[in-house]
Amino acid sequence: MPYYEFFLRLALAAVLGGIIGLERELHGRPAGIRTYLILSLGSALLMVLSEYLLFSFTLKFPGLAAQGDPARIAGQAITGVGFLGAGVIIRYKDSIRGLTTAACVWLVCSVGLAVGAGFYLVGTATTLLTLTALIGLKVVERKMRKDWFETLEVEAADRPGLLPQVQDLLSRQGLEVLSFGLSRNAQTQELKATFNLKTRAVKPKREFLQDLLEVEGVRAVHLS
Repeated sequence: MPYYEFFLRLALAAVLGGIIGLERELHGRPAGIRTYLILSLGSALLMVLSEYLLFSFTLKFPGLAAQGDPARIAGQAITGVGFLGAGVIIRYKDSIRGLTTAACVWLVCSVGLAVGAGFYLVGTATTLLTLTALIGLKVVERKMRKDWFETLEVEAADRPGLLPQVQDLLSRQGLEVLSFGLSRNAQTQELKATFNLKTRAVKPKREFLQDLLEVEGVRAVHLS
């Protein structure tokens, strides 16, 4: 294989990886253009190296050519990139962020390997499909009614009928109470109620918080 084709594969892998990285960086993700570009470029280099080593090995040892495995280095690249993917996943309380970025890191490695192996159209088509999913599906998600899970904490004076009134307000707002916890302070005559809520909507509801504050005895509400 001529050297110019090696350079062509590396350059195309870098461009495709950088395109996906640009979309991620524009949305404030921790892995951006440089990360994706370098990852795709490195993956392509490993694939090119695998082919070159196999070719070189075949010339020097023709009788042992059948024992060569050009996919071994590429396989290790896919395994190694898992550490990068794990590094961008962040868990905060009950939410997890970075899953899409981790998936993109793995995919860009695959794109680099494909281009490094000479599958230019496959690598390009995969990049275009990825951008379609990342950009196009966001429009669909914004209009999609889906389940939201949140935790509501209510601090209030301990008085008869307070909790049924709060639960009735939540029900009228279309909020389903999945579980409920209660603690009382005997000295201050205050209580703290915790509601795990579920609702199906385009975006989480916030309007009911002001209604809760207007309930007699309620001192503070927190939604997370």
